[in-house]
Amino acid sequence: MEQNNLDQRDPRDDDDDYIDDSLPVQVKVLGWALAAFAVAIFMVTFNNSGMVLRAGFFAKAFAVLVGTLLGWGGALLGDAICRFARPSAVFTSGGFCSLVFIKLFWIAGPQVIGLFIGVALGMSQVLSRI
Repeated sequence: MEQNNLDQRDPRDDDDDYIDDSLPVQVKVLGWALAAFAVAIFMVTFNNSGMVLRAGFFAKAFAVLVGTLLGWGGALLGDAICRFARPSAVFTSGGFCSLVFIKLFWIAGPQVIGLFIGVALGMSQVLSRI
């Protein structure tokens, strides 16, 4: 009986364990990188401080690059903190709206905070040197 099952087995199934069609980088890591880039572009475009206004194109481009890298690192650090400190149970006395806010905060709160701090720090360090 078992020999019958072995004979009817598809030989292509043995190679399926070695096929890995997934991306080498997680999608959320790429998502945080794109979010950091978008926030950096937004901060350079709509900032009316003297530091940004007196900077040239290449200084702004370098500030966007550094801000994107530090913002991405901040988001990943926030993700690590979120994974470490996320509570398994949430108790609230504020009702449903408070519960929704707490859940939404633990989904993306530390990552967004780290992203904004990283982008702002990176861009300010580059543009303050000009």
